[in-house]
Amino acid sequence: MLQLFMKEEMVENKDYELNDIVEMRKPHPCVSKSKQFEIIRLGADIKIKCLGCGNVIMLSREDFNKKAKKIIKKQ
Repeated sequence: MLQLFMKEEMVENKDYELNDIVEMRKPHPCVSKSKQFEIIRLGADIKIKCLGCGNVIMLSREDFNKKAKKIIKKQ
């Protein structure tokens, strides 16, 4: 049986910068269920802030690239 696997698109490393707004694949489990986050720190790890509740999350670059869906707004 032949199985076809769809490769999910990932955001490339150089596509985003500080203060960009990105849409993640899954919503943040806050009251607003926001999928939009602002990048507030770039380095080996990436720190993002939920635009719904203001909570800050730190992810490795690899995890961020897998979980980010698209860049909404470039700053």
